[in-house]
Amino acid sequence: MNRLLHHSVLLLSSLFFALAQAKDLEINTPAIAQLKASMGGRHAELKPWFDAGVIGLTRDGNVALRDANAVPLAQRQAVNTLIAAENNDRAALYREIARANGNPAWEADIRATFGQRWIERAAPGWWVQNASGQWQQK
Repeated sequence: MNRLLHHSVLLLSSLFFALAQAKDLEINTPAIAQLKASMGGRHAELKPWFDAGVIGLTRDGNVALRDANAVPLAQRQAVNTLIAAENNDRAALYREIARANGNPAWEADIRATFGQRWIERAAPGWWVQNASGQWQQK
């Protein structure tokens, strides 16, 4: 009986540890909602550049200028500003999700997970980075 109790306690401890380690990527706080709204509002400006192959999704959860030569010189600063704003919001989102989960150390894992999600959900024709960092069209 003592051995069974010990085994049960170990099993329950393992289960609680696993639950404690689970990251809630769908968690919502006012800060997260604000970041998502900001990113959503910017999407309409970024989409034509994604569609044209000018920008792409990086494996680390960011947006990058993939082909600067495809951007007219007069628009390059605006595109770079859009990318910077998007990446700032993405970094803040990953940080806030980790914080809301009570574990800021998870930020890198959350970033990596979102990087994979963004790439998986990218529209056909968009450019994404593969695991080795090479650009490929989806």
